[in-house]
Amino acid sequence: MGEFTIQISNDLVNKLVDDPVVKKKPRRVKRKVAREIEKPQPNVAEEAEIAPAPVWPVQPALYVPATLPAHPSQSELEGIRSVLQESEKVLERLQKQEKQMLQEVTQKAKDLHEKEYKVPDPKPERCTAERLASLTCYKEHIKDPLKCAGFVNNFADCLRRLGPLGGK
Repeated sequence: MGEFTIQISNDLVNKLVDDPVVKKKPRRVKRKVAREIEKPQPNVAEEAEIAPAPVWPVQPALYVPATLPAHPSQSELEGIRSVLQESEKVLERLQKQEKQMLQEVTQKAKDLHEKEYKVPDPKPERCTAERLASLTCYKEHIKDPLKCAGFVNNFADCLRRLGPLGGK
């Protein structure tokens, strides 16, 4: 095989860049079923005339930029670095702010939970001694509970003195 060279002009490159090749979808070929009864067998000479010519595959066009990108200058690199540093600072501030907000929300949630689900303080029992005396009397005099009337009256008087809220 011999050597060869390809020269690509700037006009060709610009044309390829400006007018990209749109790939078309291949057509679907409907195949017809040959019926032996209707068509007679063609001879070899006829087949040579009918056979399609071979198609060579088309190579896709290669993209070759007109000018290669130049290396970034020192000032561009410094600009990129300064933007990157500023972005990192903003990210750090946002992370600190997120952490602080998370702590605040967590504390508020704890406060609400404590307020909402706080078990009320039990009310102290009133007239405990009088109540126990009347119960003990009932246990001792199961068959004659009227003997405990004095203890029950003392318990009722105590409750009346302290009132419905346990004394004022």
